[in-house]
Amino acid sequence: MLLTLLPSPAFAQSITTSAEPEAVSLTVYRAPERGERPIDKNWPSGYALVTETRTVTIPAGESLIRFEGVAEGMFPESAIVTGLPKGVREKNRDARLLSPSGLVDAYLKREVTLTRTSKATGQTREQKAVITAGPYGGVILQTEEGYEALHCTGLPDRMRYGGVPENLSAKPTLSVITHSDSAVTAKLTLTYLASGFDWQANYVAQVKSPEDGAPAPATGKEKVDIFAWLTLANGGNQSFLNANTMAIAGEPNRERRGAQARPTGGPLNLTCWPMQRTHQVLYNLGYDPYLYAPPPPPAYVAPMAAYMEADAEAVVVTGSRMKNAAMAPVAVVVAEQEDLGDLKLYRVPEPVTVNAKGQKQVAMIVKPGASLDRIYSASVNDNYGDGGESYPTAILLRGENRKDKGLGVPMPSGQVLVYEDSRYGPLMAGQASLKDRAVGDEVEMLVGTSSDVRYKVTPLAESKSKRTFRIELSNARNEPVNVEVEFPFELNGKPKGIAKVDGIPTWKVTLPANGEATLNYAVKLR
Repeated sequence: MLLTLLPSPAFAQSITTSAEPEAVSLTVYRAPERGERPIDKNWPSGYALVTETRTVTIPAGESLIRFEGVAEGMFPESAIVTGLPKGVREKNRDARLLSPSGLVDAYLKREVTLTRTSKATGQTREQKAVITAGPYGGVILQTEEGYEALHCTGLPDRMRYGGVPENLSAKPTLSVITHSDSAVTAKLTLTYLASGFDWQANYVAQVKSPEDGAPAPATGKEKVDIFAWLTLANGGNQSFLNANTMAIAGEPNRERRGAQARPTGGPLNLTCWPMQRTHQVLYNLGYDPYLYAPPPPPAYVAPMAAYMEADAEAVVVTGSRMKNAAMAPVAVVVAEQEDLGDLKLYRVPEPVTVNAKGQKQVAMIVKPGASLDRIYSASVNDNYGDGGESYPTAILLRGENRKDKGLGVPMPSGQVLVYEDSRYGPLMAGQASLKDRAVGDEVEMLVGTSSDVRYKVTPLAESKSKRTFRIELSNARNEPVNVEVEFPFELNGKPKGIAKVDGIPTWKVTLPANGEATLNYAVKLR
């Protein structure tokens, strides 16, 4: 059971460590079940391993040592303190924080002084009051006149407390009780797990055009500059200054634990029953007092080009400079990838500051000139055949994650923005999702659709055992293209040109410039 430790005269000394640790190490783990959803910028659902070093002078006898400024999402049962002469006898997390709402909560059923100012004369008067309810939704006070809500009388008023309760901390604090036979100065190391962190990879893939005078590439072969950002998120109110920062890719075998309440504290959110007339209430709520219509919705704001979920000013970018406003940055500092058992560790090579309620970005992967194939893909399951309209194909960039193909690095899952060169500069061609890809795996990005390369399915005949169709492909581009058509069902016989890829019958064909191709196939009826 976790207890909030109250200072006791039984201790010879109560020692509060310095607010700023001498050294901090921060290892961030991704939220295991977030999938392709963006990071929750209010309270990220991943976690971190925090290690910090502090120097403390410990007197002889029994002492209470308070580590102020730990992460507010700390798992107290995971905390380990090393460097004490005789170890830790007891540890507790002080979870009640000093704040407006924390003070009201601590003073429930206790007396405060209420000061009010007359709007007419400017004179102030004081009276005693007892807080009977709060702080969430409002504060109810009991005075000689009866019960009333704070800040709801129309008169300027404020509360004065008799003092700061001993069980309120200005910052999240871990307290440990220890004993020492003699006075000693020790360097203590505190290690713990904490929630409220997360990280993700964000990729920029820029398809390069052949340089002037260079030979034309083979059909469908592309050179792509691949760049990835490592974005670290800290949802707590504690900053980590000059931290040795790492990110872990993969899914560690971590046992589930019960939901942990975050430390109490925060501002007071006071709500009063409106005392004005109806048109005044509507006006205060933002409605037109004459038309009684809600205000117009806010203007649409286009998403950031880099597909970042946090506000631009909340993201701190480290270790890059943009090249001629192109979308692929030039990295100065790149996170170094290491193996950690079956997991992958990305180490930022220099200390960085991960601010409270903020995000930090550093370069993660820099692979210019990777070789990928451009493939136009279709699935006839999407259009079973009405014999009329043709449909656009999907555009894929596909390759192997190998060094000889320009990659050969573990690629964590993340969003990918694809750009193509043009005479106007890089233009966004599409957006894709990339799943975790190990070295040697196939890398595939769905870029978008093409209105130039299309397919049409036409029904031809039907019998008791099968149904026959014709698929027609057309290429309106001035260069040949590679097309793949999947048939995700059982075909009748073995049509020429169709082979199974990952168990799915697939037709692969190269369409010449402004060319066409057709194929008849039959589907078994059950």
